[in-house]
Amino acid sequence: MRLMWKMLSGDCLQDLNNSMDMAMKLQLFRNARIFTPEDRGRPSSGNNQSRIIRYDHGAMVVREGIITNIGAEADVLRAIGGERFIDEYDCLGRSMIPGFVDPHTHCCFASLREEEFELRAAGTPYLEILRRGGGILSSVNAVSKATVAELSNMTRDLVLRALKLGTTTIEIKSGYGLTTEAELKMLEAIGNTAQEVPLDVVATFLGAHAVPAEFRDRSDDFISLLIEESLPAVKKQGIAKCCDIFCEEGVFSIDQGRRLLLAAKSLGFSVKIHADEVHDLGGAGLAAELGAISADHLLAASDDNIRAMAKAGVVANLLPGTAYSLRKPYARARDMIEMGVPVALATDCNPGSSYTESMQFIFGLAVVNMEMSPAEALVAATLNPAYALGIAQQVGSLDIGKQADFLLLDGEGPAVLAYHAGVSSVQEVFKKGVRVTC
Repeated sequence: MRLMWKMLSGDCLQDLNNSMDMAMKLQLFRNARIFTPEDRGRPSSGNNQSRIIRYDHGAMVVREGIITNIGAEADVLRAIGGERFIDEYDCLGRSMIPGFVDPHTHCCFASLREEEFELRAAGTPYLEILRRGGGILSSVNAVSKATVAELSNMTRDLVLRALKLGTTTIEIKSGYGLTTEAELKMLEAIGNTAQEVPLDVVATFLGAHAVPAEFRDRSDDFISLLIEESLPAVKKQGIAKCCDIFCEEGVFSIDQGRRLLLAAKSLGFSVKIHADEVHDLGGAGLAAELGAISADHLLAASDDNIRAMAKAGVVANLLPGTAYSLRKPYARARDMIEMGVPVALATDCNPGSSYTESMQFIFGLAVVNMEMSPAEALVAATLNPAYALGIAQQVGSLDIGKQADFLLLDGEGPAVLAYHAGVSSVQEVFKKGVRVTC
């Protein structure tokens, strides 16, 4: 663990080691402007999407990394009486928000695709890039040649950069393997990363990310292989908690998605769907039917299926970084909120269509280009994604009993994340009460 801190922060090593010791005792964080989503026991939707609890002069008590009291500073100090603190931290009047929860990334990969970005910028169609061996096939080829150590190192570096930008919990998918062996290799690298970084890491099995070349005309057989071979192997490995599939025209059908995800549910996996990114195939409706924890992308989802998601309580994971990179219209966040769908935001960090680790950038895109208020975006970057990962009892808001994962900002409130564009407004990052950036 001490080696990890050294890799992360260099000159801050001693300070961080001391903080780790103090985090095992009683801490007081005071003189903060606290902004946190109100957790009502379910994902926030409709008018509740913007419900923020605010303490203009707030304080928080943390014991062994868990919040034990939070509120107006005078009330907190009165409640704790004469209890002694090992660490009293003056937040200097800065804004405090929960750490970002990024619920959709592909941070485990072996090579970048910068040349492909240049080709797209010059107008080369994606199918032509694919014909030249680019696109997802390029990433699959690179992963096939990489060792577990190489994948682990690249994934860890990406995750640590995300941490410095305020992400304290992150989901990472496999999906550039497309064979059982390669997918297990990716998941092993993700598991290694989870042991080497201070973030909480949630692993997702995305074996159905694309149809391998050898299954080009028999994708049903590939789904059967995933069900009969890959899923049991992933379950036995024990790293992935969720199963995902890319339902899209030319990739996997709704019926194939239903087959795979029902099999995954029978093995105890939570399920989610890459849904209706380009065509209204009905992925959002399938997510509602199966009680998926999230449906992701949703640029082409129909109103009827959005309403079905709202009724089923499925979280909409929206990925504005992908729309930005691919120059596509943004998902209809405003409509989804008004229809009662809980909206979350994610980076979709991947080497092809959204190479960003910055949830701050995503927050800004949501406010400026998706008609979300700063309060709605804050909920969408913290609490709702925690529900989309099934871990809202631990993270996503600053509440008694949850982890003390929080950020200190350089602005008057969360709006600075969109207002002060192109820079990091995060001054300090804390994980379980430990300062993990300096």
